[in-house]
Amino acid sequence: MKKNDLLFVAFMAALFLPFFVSADAYAFYNQANAEHGMLLSFLKFALLATAGEMLGLRIRTGRYNQPGFGILPRAIVWGLLGFTIKLAFVIFGKGTPAFLTYMGLEDAGSLMGGAFGAGKLLVAFSISAAMNLIYAPVMMTLHKITDTHIINNGGTVAGLFKPIRFGDIMASINWQVQWNFVFKKTIPFFWIPAHTITFLLPEQFQVLFAALLGIALGVILAVASLKGRR
Repeated sequence: MKKNDLLFVAFMAALFLPFFVSADAYAFYNQANAEHGMLLSFLKFALLATAGEMLGLRIRTGRYNQPGFGILPRAIVWGLLGFTIKLAFVIFGKGTPAFLTYMGLEDAGSLMGGAFGAGKLLVAFSISAAMNLIYAPVMMTLHKITDTHIINNGGTVAGLFKPIRFGDIMASINWQVQWNFVFKKTIPFFWIPAHTITFLLPEQFQVLFAALLGIALGVILAVASLKGRR
């Protein structure tokens, strides 16, 4: 294992170790999450999802950073996407059980607050499926556009705030990879099952777990990139 790999592991350990060794840190997290959920969502995704992209770059190139990669602009974008992800969690977390109740599953919302069982699993799966089939493709495409925009502007913070050429970037996307791999394979076979687990967790851990999945997303994006080169 190289020095940079050790530093990456140490960084990840430093983020989570305090919550395992300090009851005060854990209590502070729960309070902050309850009072400032949107802000924490920004921070979680800015840190963890960006770390996932750095890991993806490591897989592709052997390095965690390179000229033009733009760690800080990517962190800003992931933080802003974190706002939308938290929004999606609230909308689909509340709206899907309401829809299931409308369709005849009595008290679907109350099942999420009870003990684990078939009913709770069904509702969690339904929330995940609805969110990933309706929201995720839009978010993934927007992320691809901003990712390309960052690279096209040299990975600078100033470049991030230049006008985004949406039409040109969308025309340049490899839709064979975006559709056949990112959408058609990762959504049903990874994201829906993974977020089913997410919605089975206590609410204060859901966005954190989703942000941790951002590390997995970095690996997925790396694989998608390698596929796009073939």
